[in-house]
Amino acid sequence: MKHTVIYIDGMTCINCQSRIWNVLKLRPEITGITVSYEYSRAEFDYDPKKIGMKEIVKMIEDLGYQVIPAEQFRRKQLRQAAAEIFAIALLFVILQRFGILNHLAPDSLAETGMGYGMLFVIGLITSVHCIAMCGGINLSQTLQKQEANAEEISRSMFRNTFSYNMGRVVSYTVIGGFLGAVGGLAGIGDSLQASTVFQGSLKLLAGIIMVVMGVNMLGIFPGLRKLRIHIPFPGGKSLWKKRTPFLVGLCNGFMPCGPLQSMEIVALASGSWVAGAFSMFCFSLGTVPLMLGFGSIFSALGKKFTRQILKTGAILVVVMGLAMMSQGSVLSGLESRSGEKVAAEADNVQNDDQTDVAVEKDGVQYVSSTLCSGWYPDITVKAGEPVRWEINVPEGSINGCNYRMILQDFGMDHTFENGENVIEFIPEKEGVYTYSCWMGMITGTIYVTGK
Repeated sequence: MKHTVIYIDGMTCINCQSRIWNVLKLRPEITGITVSYEYSRAEFDYDPKKIGMKEIVKMIEDLGYQVIPAEQFRRKQLRQAAAEIFAIALLFVILQRFGILNHLAPDSLAETGMGYGMLFVIGLITSVHCIAMCGGINLSQTLQKQEANAEEISRSMFRNTFSYNMGRVVSYTVIGGFLGAVGGLAGIGDSLQASTVFQGSLKLLAGIIMVVMGVNMLGIFPGLRKLRIHIPFPGGKSLWKKRTPFLVGLCNGFMPCGPLQSMEIVALASGSWVAGAFSMFCFSLGTVPLMLGFGSIFSALGKKFTRQILKTGAILVVVMGLAMMSQGSVLSGLESRSGEKVAAEADNVQNDDQTDVAVEKDGVQYVSSTLCSGWYPDITVKAGEPVRWEINVPEGSINGCNYRMILQDFGMDHTFENGENVIEFIPEKEGVYTYSCWMGMITGTIYVTGK
């Protein structure tokens, strides 16, 4: 018997470890098999008189992976990691700088009390947003299996895509029913406003999960692959393996994004588990066509492009996770600061041409700003004096992201309308306060200086 260690490129999840172990176990000439997803390698003993190394390599590569010698693997891993980190950083900067996700948000989002047909239409519109936020997860489930022949590959991949999306529909529907029931018990009406701190916390958690998931798929930090979320399931391991895409779809309902949170408000405000469930069901059905087609198109490409597609999807997952963490920190109020040092920073900004500075008149601070589609204005005011903030909203400047502004630190929000909008508040403490749109994507800063 000969002992050997091989390195395998293309392992993206714990299922890859099981698949490779299972195919090697089929040959009695191979014993002492250990496959490590964490370190992308396999270790085993084999009888060279009965089976050659080329045949073993072919068994693994037929699954869609690539066997690489140890020295080459380490060099390739370093090059890939550097390229992937650069791609993630570049995409994230572009995403933040140009507000790409903001343009994917629909121009009119769900409001409480709208018809079920309209909820379906909202789902169709926001499915573009779903592609950006969950497309990588969709692809990872679509392409996680490869069968022996092209026909079976196509059928298997379509089943995975369909199962994943059906899991999403079931998850959204159940969540809608639960929220509707909670709304009924609490006597919640149409005037409900979601807690931005709670939304921000959810986005932070979801963002962290997505970053870990994407980094693990890429294998940039092998040690991080030990951090895996184990979801208990009463059906046992065999059922879990058969229904993995469906279960991932179920979990997808707990990864909040702006349009989904908007729909959850609708379900909560319905005050009925039936109405809440049906509202989310109609919305989720609207998101299926584009998501289903997205996975199926890539399914048709087959296993030849599997590794490239999964890596692209993983990079997208990490970038979106970072974006969600950024949005979560804004909505949670983590980016707002106060104190003596921050007050000094606010004082230094008064002469900055990039901010709209308040003008005092009869004991009131007047600030004039103009709303733009992709960003909010920065303003400078004094602490302890009333502020009248007049914001001009030109025709066509309102979109699905910036239409509602959250001033978390001042306990208020504002929904924009075309024309002149007035916001009044009294800043009590000096500091630098970040405010945002309701999704946490567009931000602005309020600099509060000393009296």
